[in-house]
Amino acid sequence: MADKKDGMNYAPKGKPSPVVKPGEFVFSVIGVSHGHIYGMCNGLMEAGAVLKNYYDPNPDKMADFARIFPQVKPASSEREILDDPEVKLVAGADIPNLRGPLGLRVMEAGKDYFTDKGPFTTLQQLADAKAMTAKTGKKYTCYFSERLHVETAVFAGELVKEGAIGKVIQVIGMGPHRLNAPSRPDWFFKKEQYGGIISDIGSHNVEQILYYTGAKDGKVAHSQIANYNNPKYPELEDFGSSEFVLDNGATGYFRVDWFTPDGLQCWGDGRTFIIGTEGFIEQRKYMNIGQPASGGGHLFLANGKEEKYYHVEGKVGYPFFGQLILDCLNRTENAMTQEHIFKTAELTLIAQRDALKLGV
Repeated sequence: MADKKDGMNYAPKGKPSPVVKPGEFVFSVIGVSHGHIYGMCNGLMEAGAVLKNYYDPNPDKMADFARIFPQVKPASSEREILDDPEVKLVAGADIPNLRGPLGLRVMEAGKDYFTDKGPFTTLQQLADAKAMTAKTGKKYTCYFSERLHVETAVFAGELVKEGAIGKVIQVIGMGPHRLNAPSRPDWFFKKEQYGGIISDIGSHNVEQILYYTGAKDGKVAHSQIANYNNPKYPELEDFGSSEFVLDNGATGYFRVDWFTPDGLQCWGDGRTFIIGTEGFIEQRKYMNIGQPASGGGHLFLANGKEEKYYHVEGKVGYPFFGQLILDCLNRTENAMTQEHIFKTAELTLIAQRDALKLGV
């Protein structure tokens, strides 16, 4: 499933690195509307989790899942999974506006929840999730794959923590995606269901801005959205950008769009630039333009001591999934804090809500 031409079904695979014994951590899947669910499952299973069963009300989606994981048995209903005491976590990639309500049902049933990004489409859904986590003590975790399931992003985080570029003062993210409209489901073009381009793919970048700067909060300085080239889909936003001023003085900016040309080797030339007081890092996550044989995983570092190129593909791994499993078992927050997830969602949704709509 790691098809670099198709971003919606891009599901990275890593090396197995179990953190638990077989059967010690069981999870199930509810909602397979987005192909990210396959990457979510890959990561959890490589970390030792056992996928017990899966359910989606759409028979076609059930059949899709069965083709990818034929060894896993389907569930007869959502309720079968929610009532199963063996299941500790439910993973899901439902239609975006259904992710928040599903999370409430999962946590109410006494299980932790792991959803695809964006985790919500409205601020009310965020408020409801905050109330439910407080009530149940369960986790509402999100798959921000462009950091968690990308080896340059993991390695960049390690370099930042080591002080390789000093104090981070700005993060810039570029997230182009391939539209491939004929392959998209109907909900992809309905704003009430997908939430908007910032709410959807922009959430990846908001998360990275907070993570690399170490900020706990911030304000949206400016955001904008547009439909530049898709009049056939009037509710689609094919361009979005936003700028943030953070509580520690750092800033962040990102641009996301649906303008990856068909001739490019992968679904999007995702890049992240991290600027520090003593150096900078550039990530070329999925490709190096003009060099398809080189694959992804390119990181460039420059600081007071050196300038260096790292090709980290297949060398770093994806520690988030093992950390998440152990967090669920031990009730810790080493993979990602609940505060960080909810703040990412809050800033993303505000940027989407307040975005200036550009004319063509």
